[in-house]
Amino acid sequence: MLLAETNTPWGAHLRLISGDLARHAADALVNAANGSLLGGSGVDGALHKAGGPEILAACRLLRTGLPHGLAAGKALSTTAGDLSARRLIHAVGPRYGIDEPSDRLLAEAYRAALTIACNEACTSVAFPAISMGAYAFPATPAAQIALNTVWNWQCRVHAACPIRRVDFVLYTPEASAAFAAALKELTHGA
Repeated sequence: MLLAETNTPWGAHLRLISGDLARHAADALVNAANGSLLGGSGVDGALHKAGGPEILAACRLLRTGLPHGLAAGKALSTTAGDLSARRLIHAVGPRYGIDEPSDRLLAEAYRAALTIACNEACTSVAFPAISMGAYAFPATPAAQIALNTVWNWQCRVHAACPIRRVDFVLYTPEASAAFAAALKELTHGA
């Protein structure tokens, strides 16, 4: 269900959607991955389950070059398997209060995912609320960081990037409310 949408200064659509990311269609879906890249709970588990074994096989291959896993703030791309996307971008958000500075690492995770989507010629990308679930990032600052990071990143690189639609697919009422308030604050200040 569409919660809100806006046209951005760079000519793209930014939308907030209440729903299940594993059932969403976009050129790139972003997974709120853990550093192991081998699946987990929440959106990570749901995307691995819906996408099928091809995703886990691709992640295992990536892990051969990452003996300690993927650090918070980083992202990598794999096949999307059976998902309605060309690519699945695994972005590792920070564990709030553990991976510091959490605010900076969360913004880096969003920027890393956007850079990959741009480099892979994706015209649409869909994000979950990275780090808000099991990683306990508070809803209000997580939403503000996510939206501000995407908005500012696109404003800087819009001419060189094919992304024309950014969706935030939000699973919980708490995430939906936090992102709606942050979008209202962002667009009234723009």
